[in-house]
Amino acid sequence: MAHDRASDAVRGVSQRAGSVTDDDGFGIYLHWPFCAQKCPYCDFNSHVRHGGWDEARFLAAFRTELTAMAERQGLRSQRPPVQSIFFGGGTPSLMQPGTVAGLLDHIATLWTIACGAEATLEANPNSVEAGRFQGYRAAGVNRVSIGVQSFDDGELKRLGRLHSAAEARGAIDIAGRVFERVSFDLIYARPGQTPVKWRAELREALNLARGHLSLYQLTIEPDTPFAELHARGKLVVPDPDAALTLYEITQELTDTAGLRAYEISNHARPGEESRHNLLYWRYGAYAGAGPGAHGRLVSDGRRLATSTERNPERWLARVEAHGQGMIEETPLGQAEQADEMLMMGLRLSEGLDLGRLARVTGFRPTRVALDRLVRQGFLEFVPDSPDRVRASGRGRFVLNEIVFQLSQGLQPVAAAVL
Repeated sequence: MAHDRASDAVRGVSQRAGSVTDDDGFGIYLHWPFCAQKCPYCDFNSHVRHGGWDEARFLAAFRTELTAMAERQGLRSQRPPVQSIFFGGGTPSLMQPGTVAGLLDHIATLWTIACGAEATLEANPNSVEAGRFQGYRAAGVNRVSIGVQSFDDGELKRLGRLHSAAEARGAIDIAGRVFERVSFDLIYARPGQTPVKWRAELREALNLARGHLSLYQLTIEPDTPFAELHARGKLVVPDPDAALTLYEITQELTDTAGLRAYEISNHARPGEESRHNLLYWRYGAYAGAGPGAHGRLVSDGRRLATSTERNPERWLARVEAHGQGMIEETPLGQAEQADEMLMMGLRLSEGLDLGRLARVTGFRPTRVALDRLVRQGFLEFVPDSPDRVRASGRGRFVLNEIVFQLSQGLQPVAAAVL
């Protein structure tokens, strides 16, 4: 059975992330668009449907779209093996375990699943959803990422979360007994949050952590309820200096606990890094299926930027009528790929391999541009890796500007000052 193949392929997690190779890898992102409630800070493509949804119909549409994307890559023998699968959202843990199994089954009929592939599902800690964890594990999921956001009940209410701190702790405990690998998210730099409060909350998180933590600074995203409140002066977030203090506390405590930042907002023990996210940051290729999913699909030697219809019902109708929900499929030029690769790779503590940048895109920043940013304290060369650069601690706060300056200094490899 296909389900047996998919489960067997992702059940054993013998391969570890963190090693840098010239192989950019291939993954699949599946976007489940529904949530029980829309959080006021969230600008993701998520939708509330109090009347529910036809899950069997959505499953069939996902299968159809995945088939179209696989065929876009050519014959099965030409398709790269799948190294990671990520169920994001929305709230994927609102799916029935049978739906997750059906999707993994279908993926296994279209692609070869690499030995030890990672299959991650995002989950909310509500007790009903946590009770499904065993079903997801049986379906083939071997890693779960839990949206905790805070261990303070008052803060959870202000963030629009439906779970309690006790439910979050319980979900982490259950997940740790079911899955080989567990991560959870927290949001900091919240309104009124002090260094003392953040230290206490982060220490609790580190005591509960199973090898990976995602720690995000609260950002005010346009067109969200928080953005409206912020514009009216009714929601005040820490100023840049206060946010920097909270960031420094984050680095201090996670480093001491052995969960160092391998990316700006992600911390892990060695080997526990999210392989799927590393695939993004190392500029691998991935198919994005589902309402509002983005992808970077390689077809006929070209890297395509893809995106699908955002509205779930319109996406469903489009897939049923046309075999896919794609609304954009844009070939990326070499300079565009170089910009993307700079933006993604500089986020990583391992840095960006400038040689690989040149091989993939044909472009490389001039030494003059690099040295100027190093002198300014925004970039640094990775120790013992003279052809790797990364954003410094200071540079991580102005990454867009760094990428802009390096992009202005990009030259074809033959013309670059090496």
